[in-house]
Amino acid sequence: MNLEKQLLDGLEAIPELSADIGPLSSRLLRYIELIAKWNSTHNLTSVRNPESMITRHMLDSLVILPHVSGPAIVDVGSGAGFPGIPVALARPEWQVTLVESNQKKAAFLLQAVLELGLPNISVKQGRVEKIKLESKVDTVVSRAFSSLERFMSLSKHLCENNADHCRFIAMKGEFPDMELMQLSPEFVVEKIVAVTVHGLKAKRHLVMIRYQPG
Repeated sequence: MNLEKQLLDGLEAIPELSADIGPLSSRLLRYIELIAKWNSTHNLTSVRNPESMITRHMLDSLVILPHVSGPAIVDVGSGAGFPGIPVALARPEWQVTLVESNQKKAAFLLQAVLELGLPNISVKQGRVEKIKLESKVDTVVSRAFSSLERFMSLSKHLCENNADHCRFIAMKGEFPDMELMQLSPEFVVEKIVAVTVHGLKAKRHLVMIRYQPG
């Protein structure tokens, strides 16, 4: 199976995407090319082959779409741009902020935004607890950033000016029993959703959290 066919099959399995997935597929493939080009010198991701990038990065990022509320999204610890860049490609009407503390990875994100032509993305290089955003945020998402408690403690301020509406989504593999037990009472788990990524056997869960300061 060629890369385009593999990607199209995976995109078709996500009902929230529009019927015309050809342009999205083309831009995601271009994104994969950029990652592969930079990966040799910047070590953006341990996933090296494009086939695995489609499943473990592109489709894994896009499967969250039904659970994300826009239009203002923040991707904490974005790394090579997951899930922020695939989400921004699929939802050009949303504004996505990528937060990344690693300077080399942030440089890649800026280049990817430029080459992919993504005016709906802004890149913030720095530690998330020091990032200040003036506009309201609707969803804060993290993928393999840290434990639930650390993710929430460091990024809770991002929702302070929209606390009633803003939600946090932590992307996890196995059901995070121990991490849930360690959460402070101010972080309210609203639901945990098991999601299926096309072509991936590994388990995936989304933990939806609301920040409710005392």
